[in-house]
Amino acid sequence: MKSRKLSSMFVIILMLSLTACSNKVTKSSDSKESADSSTKAETSASNDSSTDTNVSYPITIKHAFGETVIENKPKNVVTISWGNQDVPLALGVVPAGISQANYGVTDGSGLLPWTKERFKELGVKKPVIFNDTDGLDYEAISDANPDVILASYSGITKEEYDLLSQIAPVVAYPTAAWQTYWRDQIILDATGMGMKTEGEQLVSDLEDLIADKTNASPQLKGKTVAFFYFNPADLGKFYVYLPTDPRAAYLNDLGMSIPASIAKLQEGASSFSIELSAEKVDIFRDVDIMVAYGDDTLLKALQADPLIGTIPAVKRGSVALIPDGTPLAASGTPSALSIPATIDEYLTILKKAADKVQ
Repeated sequence: MKSRKLSSMFVIILMLSLTACSNKVTKSSDSKESADSSTKAETSASNDSSTDTNVSYPITIKHAFGETVIENKPKNVVTISWGNQDVPLALGVVPAGISQANYGVTDGSGLLPWTKERFKELGVKKPVIFNDTDGLDYEAISDANPDVILASYSGITKEEYDLLSQIAPVVAYPTAAWQTYWRDQIILDATGMGMKTEGEQLVSDLEDLIADKTNASPQLKGKTVAFFYFNPADLGKFYVYLPTDPRAAYLNDLGMSIPASIAKLQEGASSFSIELSAEKVDIFRDVDIMVAYGDDTLLKALQADPLIGTIPAVKRGSVALIPDGTPLAASGTPSALSIPATIDEYLTILKKAADKVQ
């Protein structure tokens, strides 16, 4: 077990009330689960069998908060925030602990379906899940005895990074919170595990899968697309996700392109999304397909709105609606496991919207 100074942990516990979890999606009330002894044994066996023999230590990983040095091959891998757990799982490594999924879970398990299924495939019935939607659970993370903490796609603050670093080396996001693309997430997290080569192969395999699926979806090629968030109760304003957001970037992977209107909005923006007034809808005349969380009720509300209803994509109904709060909605922010699990369903919805483009 990695040795730690009691004083460091005392500081961490004292800081619990001062730090807040940087969550990007809706909270849930799932409780933390504990692993049984068989899970721990399976975790150790699985992790020991996955080693990139070309790796030499120490490994240095640069990120938004500086550099993280990993001295030896990690045996216990812990992941926090969104989607990071899917990287070790996809590579056959069982994490010693993960953050519960706080959006898109419909069965109360705290796990999205593809994550849950992968744990099952690896023989783990009861993984360790951190109940950290209201703040990072430093004590539980420490109890998982990590050798590395994967957080390459997350919104952790510098303060949270510093506290986590007292427990184990942390792989943080490269530049900005919540703006790590799925390829980078895989490579960074895999590198932190000493499995960069395997991570690169995983990226290549997923790119091949996406290429096969999009080649079979010619109606999407060349179409411009943008991802929006609308609140039906207040259509006087709305949000558009910029290309720095993995949701928007994933649409490029699926064969579509960024319209000039969105590219212009991105200039000078520091966030992954931007709020706009409905009076600005004219700029979106170059959007062929709009993607949004909702159902036909939302589309009817958009079409009935005197401003938003004038957007050509809304008029003709070329709006790809993703049911809110569902696993598919969660997969809009893609991960190593969600891409193969949901790409067919996602493309079906997108192609239906594309067929309405004139």
